[in-house]
Amino acid sequence: MPNLSTERSAETPRAGQETTRQLLNGFRRDWAALWGRAEDRQAIQVLVSSLVLVVIFSIWGRPIFLRSHLPEVARLIGWSPQHVYYDFLPYAYWALTSVGLRVLVPLAIVIAIVRQRPADFGFRLRGITPHAWTYLLLFLGMIPIVLAASFTTAFQNKYPLYGGAARDLSHFALYQVAYGIQFVGVEAFFRGFMTFGLYPRFGYLGLFIMVIPYCMVHFGKPAPEVFMAIPAGLILGYLALKSRTWIFGALLHWTVAITMDLLAIMHKGGFGSGAAG
Repeated sequence: MPNLSTERSAETPRAGQETTRQLLNGFRRDWAALWGRAEDRQAIQVLVSSLVLVVIFSIWGRPIFLRSHLPEVARLIGWSPQHVYYDFLPYAYWALTSVGLRVLVPLAIVIAIVRQRPADFGFRLRGITPHAWTYLLLFLGMIPIVLAASFTTAFQNKYPLYGGAARDLSHFALYQVAYGIQFVGVEAFFRGFMTFGLYPRFGYLGLFIMVIPYCMVHFGKPAPEVFMAIPAGLILGYLALKSRTWIFGALLHWTVAITMDLLAIMHKGGFGSGAAG
C-alpha cells in the first residue's frame, strides 16, 4: 500500500519549483517585451531615476539638511554665527542641490542613458517666444488669487520661507536669486525630465504621474497651496509639452513666488521686520 504522505512530500517541492520557474520565465518574457520597446524603455529609465532623485533630494537636498549641520559648514568656510548671511547658507545650499540633482544629473541621464537630445526634454530656447503670452496671462490670472491668500495667517506665517528676506532689500534680493535657481530645478525636473520623458509612453496621462511627486514636495505648506499644486502642475506640464520648453514655467513660478513674498512682507510690516529663519 503506497505511503501517501511520502508521495505528497516528494511532489510538493517539484510543483513549487515548477511554479517558481513559471513565474520567473513569465517575468523574463514580460520584461524582455517591455524593455524591447523604445518608449517603454525610456519610461522605465525616467521613472526609476526620478524615484531615486526624489528620495535623495528629499533627504539631503533641502535647506533643513544643511541647517542641521550649519555650525560645521560655517566653520568650514570661515563664517561665524554672527556673519550677516549666516542663516542664508541653507538656502544657498538648496539652490546648489537643485541645480545638481534636478538639472545636471537628469541632463546627464538624458544624454548618457536615455540617449536623447536635451532639446527633446524641454531644454531649449529657440522658437519658444510665441508662447510667452500664455504664461503672461497665467501670471495675471494668479495675482488676484495670491492677493487674496496673502491676507490669511497661514500664508503670512509661511512666507518668505527665509525669514531673513524681510530684513532689507539686499537679503531679499539674494534670497530671490537662490529661490529662482531652485525653481529652475523644479521645472527642469518635473516639467522637463519627467514630463517629456514619460510622454512617448503614456501621452498626457504621464502628466498625472509627474504631478504626484510634484504635489508631495508641497507637503508642509498651507493646505490650499498643496491642493492647487495639482492643477498647477498639470497645466504647466501641458503647456511645457505644447511650447516644447519648461523655461517659461520656471519664470512664471519665480515671478509668482516673488509676488507672494513681497505681499507677505508688506502684511507683516515691510522690510526691517524679518527675523532670522
